[in-house]
Amino acid sequence: MSDFVVITGLSGAGRSEAANILEDLGWFVIDNLPPALMTKVAELAHAPGAGIAKVVLVVGTGPYHNEVLPALEALRRQGGRVRIAYFEAGTDVLVRRYESSRRRHPLAAPDLTLADTIEAERELLGPVKAEADVVVDTSELNVHELRTRVQDLFAEDTPASGMQTTLISFGYKHGLPLDTDLVIDCRFLPNPHWVEELRPQTGLDQPVKDYVLGQDITAEFLDEMRSLLELLLPAYVKEGKSYLTIAFGCTGGRHRSVAIAEEIAAGLRADGFDLRVTHRDLGR
Repeated sequence: MSDFVVITGLSGAGRSEAANILEDLGWFVIDNLPPALMTKVAELAHAPGAGIAKVVLVVGTGPYHNEVLPALEALRRQGGRVRIAYFEAGTDVLVRRYESSRRRHPLAAPDLTLADTIEAERELLGPVKAEADVVVDTSELNVHELRTRVQDLFAEDTPASGMQTTLISFGYKHGLPLDTDLVIDCRFLPNPHWVEELRPQTGLDQPVKDYVLGQDITAEFLDEMRSLLELLLPAYVKEGKSYLTIAFGCTGGRHRSVAIAEEIAAGLRADGFDLRVTHRDLGR
């Protein structure tokens, strides 16, 4: 059975760019597909001898946004793996993109400003976003960062569990990561930033690790967090979730959150969970 990725989301948020990246990775891409044709494409892909193992369907808003959810449900009933990737960005970012490209928004109307049109589209697609397996906010991503994000999501082999789990460390002063499922605040832990010899180091360096992990409260926190995740991860897999992103935050994203994310990952891997770790603000 074929593996389907349905790319949808706000106009101008990077749907076509993401599709191009996946096409470079060997996926068969159909852009701007009317939702009613999704099942027809699936029939052709599933046909004996078709040889189409990985299919990307890019679905825009257009006049048929009400057809998207029924079409997705019908596609899932036909078998094979179906993942929905929803792309979005801030309204101010999308306005700048449209002004620089001088393209017309597909839902543009004489009585609406561009910002109002974008907000109207955001409201229309709310139910579709709620069904997405992963939401990618491209507001602060350049072309190279978008390629890396898409490759991280779709280029690697699927874990045996069927769910791709990612742990992220970040700094609150740089903003919350927008495409995440769970956020854990680590700012209750003593801050290595205030230890002069530790300040220039990061949570990947052993002295900082020893400082963070050596606190009495850290040991208790780690025990409770591992127990919680050992409960949640199998439950998410059972419910059919394809992606799970857990973010650990501290003030700057260089010390506590990094050390905690690495330690949590090591414990979960020892228990047989397959996951990846990224440190968003380590170089800031």
